[in-house]
Amino acid sequence: MSIEITRRALFGTLILSALLWCPNLYGQRNIQQKLPDKTRILFLLDASGSMLEQWQRPNQSRWGVAKSILTRLVDSLRQNGNLELGLRIYGHRSPQEVKNCKDTWLEVAFRSNNHSLIINKLDEIKPKGVTPITYSLEQAANDFPAGPGYRNIVILITDGIESCGGDLCATSRALQRKGVFLRPYIIGLGLQSEKTLECAGKYINADTPGKFNDILNEALQSSFAKTTVTVELLDGNQRPTESNVNVTFVNTVTGIPMYDFVHYRDRLGKADTVQIDPVVDYDLIVNTVPAVIQRNVNIVIGKHNIITIPVPQGNLLIEQEGRRDNNLQSIITRKSTGEVINTQQSNISFRYLAGEYVVETLTIPRRKFTIDIQANKTKNILLPTAGVVNFNTIATGFGSLYEVKDDGSQEWICNLNEMRSQFAFNMLPGNYKIVFRVKQTSASKYTGFKKFTLRPGQTLSVNVFN
Repeated sequence: MSIEITRRALFGTLILSALLWCPNLYGQRNIQQKLPDKTRILFLLDASGSMLEQWQRPNQSRWGVAKSILTRLVDSLRQNGNLELGLRIYGHRSPQEVKNCKDTWLEVAFRSNNHSLIINKLDEIKPKGVTPITYSLEQAANDFPAGPGYRNIVILITDGIESCGGDLCATSRALQRKGVFLRPYIIGLGLQSEKTLECAGKYINADTPGKFNDILNEALQSSFAKTTVTVELLDGNQRPTESNVNVTFVNTVTGIPMYDFVHYRDRLGKADTVQIDPVVDYDLIVNTVPAVIQRNVNIVIGKHNIITIPVPQGNLLIEQEGRRDNNLQSIITRKSTGEVINTQQSNISFRYLAGEYVVETLTIPRRKFTIDIQANKTKNILLPTAGVVNFNTIATGFGSLYEVKDDGSQEWICNLNEMRSQFAFNMLPGNYKIVFRVKQTSASKYTGFKKFTLRPGQTLSVNVFN
């Protein structure tokens, strides 16, 4: 026996040494969540007939302004080695009277150093057709090459709303959920805050050429601005001491998680900083039990943001006298909503958000406790030692087990196994009754019952028909 123990100990030591010295496992500790290094921006440009209309000054069309400003912008981006550009244009190959709702084309595909191609293409285009925005956005999904390592961004520039039907908002949300691109920028040229476009992306109205220039530049700067966040989790005293909880940044529009960080504080108690993509709007979920959700978190682009969220927590410990294992399960329900939030093991302390809960132990019989968990405190539930009851019913049959209350009423506990005549239960101390009828009997009047009392730690034999 001592040789076998020595072998097992030696094997365990070897396994532990391998885990400690394995470079791959060690390297996994240093994997970081970070933004992709490279960005793709697709300019989705309206070239419908209305873009030829005069804007602000004589002999100045919306198309002329958009082309001029976009040309300067593209030219200024030549030095950005981590950026690839693409150009899709709609409404420029078929005249309005044809109403070609599939008139959308990827005129310049993504690749490095294609700035001159985009500028030349802008110079060639002559607006003439309709405005198939939804269909164009659907086709844009195929414009982004597959593969990791890129952020995909759409900047839609239009002077009109959808003229070919389709649900632009649903299309945009679906493509964002699939991760095709991030929340689009939608720049309206003199649309007077067209509300129908807001649900598809971040809509901004440019009512003058000067404002269009500013908005377009701002959209580009926002796409690259380094934005960081520190989340401060406050305890019951409004101090930032809570930690080691998973914090999830969720895309407000799609509901898809973008980042999951297990909150960390250093040995001085200082919460760390994480970088997030500023293009997306976020809801913040602190995954306490139950979770705390903060909707539409206000994040300033290009700045360091500090977000404070109260998450006061306390502990619950459920124990049973004479029992040191953790096999006893209890169902934890939020009192205010009736929502089951956890199944807790015994002898293991678990943290909950401060508040009122109902604890139901999966003992025989079950016990319910209404408790108030307070911040920074531990609530203890101590159950008495269980006893063992051995039942003998002579033959197989049908029956149930009841708990007898102090007032003489009874409460059903469980039905008995009709395939067995002998069985045992671990039960809490108390007063009980078993009701049973053997299968071979010919009438309900042959039902037998017996009352009994079980004391803590007692082993009791109950013969129903003796």
